[in-house]
Amino acid sequence: MGQILTTGAVLPLVVLIAALALGGYFLARKRALASAKGDSRNLHSLPSYYGYNALMSVAVPALLVLGIWLLVQPMLVQSSVVDMIPASAVPEGSSVNLIMSDVRRLADGLDAAVSTGVISADDATGLSAADDLRAWLAERGVALGADVSPEVLEAAQAYREMTATGNFWRNILVALIALVALMLVLRETNKDFRARNRVEGGIKALLILAASLAILTTVGIVLSMLFETINFFNLHPWTDFFFGSSWAPNFRGDSDLSILPLLWGTLYISFIALLVAVPIGLFAAIYLSEYAGPKVRATAKPLLEILAGIPTIVYGLFALLTVGPFLVNVFGRGDAGLLGVDWMSGATSVLTAGLVMGIMLIPFVSSLSDDIINAVPQSLRDGSFGLGATQSETIRQVVIPAALPGIVGAVLLAASRAIGETMIVVLGAGAIARISGNPLEAMTTITTRIVSQLTGDSDFASPETLVAFALGLTLFVLTLGLNVLALYIVRKYREQYE
Repeated sequence: MGQILTTGAVLPLVVLIAALALGGYFLARKRALASAKGDSRNLHSLPSYYGYNALMSVAVPALLVLGIWLLVQPMLVQSSVVDMIPASAVPEGSSVNLIMSDVRRLADGLDAAVSTGVISADDATGLSAADDLRAWLAERGVALGADVSPEVLEAAQAYREMTATGNFWRNILVALIALVALMLVLRETNKDFRARNRVEGGIKALLILAASLAILTTVGIVLSMLFETINFFNLHPWTDFFFGSSWAPNFRGDSDLSILPLLWGTLYISFIALLVAVPIGLFAAIYLSEYAGPKVRATAKPLLEILAGIPTIVYGLFALLTVGPFLVNVFGRGDAGLLGVDWMSGATSVLTAGLVMGIMLIPFVSSLSDDIINAVPQSLRDGSFGLGATQSETIRQVVIPAALPGIVGAVLLAASRAIGETMIVVLGAGAIARISGNPLEAMTTITTRIVSQLTGDSDFASPETLVAFALGLTLFVLTLGLNVLALYIVRKYREQYE
């Protein structure tokens, strides 16, 4: 146990917690039966509940503290080390964040070298930047991208010391919490203890925590993008971003960073995709729900839903290698084309990406619409047939109107999926930001520009890089609004017809 408390590794500590929790399970179960003189009928709860109560009481607090510590400690250590780096140590064109990446890399490299026995702990703490430290470390398996300055070495050694101290006290505290929890739970275990109530309450709390993670994750995503977006608007006018008409990033400055050309391309491609996916998907859902027999439905629906499992990069290659050249052969090449016109100069276009994205969205629309149509009460169909309506009249005038709110919700969910697509657009639509009504021209979308702006060794203090967060936040708000609207419509439908 002393070895576990002095190491920085998390796995041995987790193994210790698991061993204490498992031991608590058997000890609490045995103690409960002993208090009932071996007769389980004298117990308030089943014997296993006493064990589960001990297991949860030991594992949950210890793991919770461990998780919080792992999240908070790196932020506190980094904040302390950043204050140690003087402004003169930051080269021109660089930033403190880049310096900290070198600090962490050096600290991790020294830790790895010490743990593998390449260098001793004394050597790691007594290094000096006066010599060729980069070459010295390279001989011992620690690779650095640049020469090590005295400031970086001092910060890395402080980083190692603070991290080691934090790991030591973390292991002590977590192990102590697990041991104290084990003693307390064994002390309260007896035949009259309401172990079942405690376990069910603990499980309910864990379920609430799991459900809250989705909300906390959404809040974290929004805040992480919001802060960087604020930094962007401090460097670039918001009027140009929302109301400008040109997208021309220039990392040397004086960039045009308007979202309108990107938003137009995003909505245009999504609109064409929905024109393809909604009719085909809806007609497929009507056939599978109203006309197909059980055997045909059991075979056709899984085959149709296979489209949803194909990686989007495969769809992108299909757009680039098959759909794009086919459209060029139809709408381009002058007299050599099928129509004898020259409207399309390349394989990348809005129509190329829209058609392939529509094919990808067909299973989303068909599967959701099929479930919605099947949820329409059979009594509505029977009443229509009883009045003399044919099957097609019943579908048009009864089933579809009844299922329309749910179908609209399915379409909106497909639309939000189309707006967030990246790989099909990258390979099928091109990378030109423009506002045009010609579907045979190449355009680009918000998601592709986000990837482009964050690709490469970029300075995160420049508006050309920070604009990616403003684009991401705008896209998040747009897709979140569509999803909320879709869920609202589907909920209203279910309240009406269930």
